[in-house]
Amino acid sequence: MTYGAVLGSPYVARLLGGTLTGRLPNGMAPVAILLWATASGSSIAVGGLFSALYGLASALAQPVKGRLMDRHGQSAVHLPAALLNSALLVALPFSGTYGGPGLATALVVVGGLAAPPLEAGLRALWPSVLPDPRLRHAALALDTGTQGLLYIVGPLLVAALASAYNPAAALAVTAALGLVGTAAVALSPPSRRWRPDRSKDRGTAPVRRLATPGVTLLFVSLTGIGFAIGAMNVWSVSMAGRYEQDMLAGIIPAAFSVGSFVGGLIYGRRTWSGTTTRRLIVATAAFLGGWFPLLALPGPYAATAAVALPGAFLTIVVACAYLATDALAPSGRTTEAYAWLILSIGAGQAAGTALAGRLAEHPLASAALPAAGAAFTLTVLLAARRCLGPSGHAQRGRHRRPDAGRHKAP
Repeated sequence: MTYGAVLGSPYVARLLGGTLTGRLPNGMAPVAILLWATASGSSIAVGGLFSALYGLASALAQPVKGRLMDRHGQSAVHLPAALLNSALLVALPFSGTYGGPGLATALVVVGGLAAPPLEAGLRALWPSVLPDPRLRHAALALDTGTQGLLYIVGPLLVAALASAYNPAAALAVTAALGLVGTAAVALSPPSRRWRPDRSKDRGTAPVRRLATPGVTLLFVSLTGIGFAIGAMNVWSVSMAGRYEQDMLAGIIPAAFSVGSFVGGLIYGRRTWSGTTTRRLIVATAAFLGGWFPLLALPGPYAATAAVALPGAFLTIVVACAYLATDALAPSGRTTEAYAWLILSIGAGQAAGTALAGRLAEHPLASAALPAAGAAFTLTVLLAARRCLGPSGHAQRGRHRRPDAGRHKAP
């Protein structure tokens, strides 16, 4: 069985488990910060601002941390980042006593900037840990499919801790999980030995410029995927208010995440025919089609079931996007490229959240926004398919043997 072989490979279970644990703060920290702020006497607006600043700082710093990993290795970036991030989250509850809102803002922003780049780092490790392309394909699907679960488990864990103890305890546990998970990854032999492959491709000098037309258009297109996710989250909140069922705000995104997880498991069990570009475009078209039932303004139960369909194709889109990034990025800069991919989706998600918030009182417009984001992605991908396809790779000397690991462990 493919997943059994993946998880049975050396270090894979540790890397996956450590990355998921270390990334739980991505789903926990924004909620814990919001709860701490409101419990400390601040308004929900101020707490929301703190939470947004943390997420924005974390996203914006991804490419910088990715480039640092490409230059200095993973452990040299992961461990200091995790230590600083955890220390600042633990210190945040004391900011009201010693420094007030100014200090709290600084701690939140710097804490977000220091969040360890585990997602990009794990994607860079797969070629050296799993040389078999089929196992690597399954690992990427498994890794991508489980991401949504972080945003279900994380907020629930914070709510439980804040209810049983207080928000400061939730921040402390968030910090501890981030540090333990990051340490499990950063101290593993594959992460400690990892260095980017700076060898020449087929005897030609590697391309040093990252912002080529293919890479740029790919990342621009992925903002539409993030836009759809952000708009869906706000639409679920508006559904909860319209039907006076508060749980819908959590149940609808949870159904979307479960669909993503199941879709990833199905996708990763076999090797698919066709080029990566073709699979990316087909999966994006299916992702777009999955949003159309929302235009009929379904009721709560139908809406919850409906969002599982686009969720099932989300993992395929993201997995193919990572494969396309690997093929297009220059040697020695793949981790930075992965980080830009993450930032592109995050930026789109912020834009979708903002616009959906302004249109929340208009049911049809709000329901149509996820499809609009997916349509944008598909349109850009279709226009850019020549840059993304095999001919575009050949022009830049980017062909590689499918079983050749991009990153070598000396």
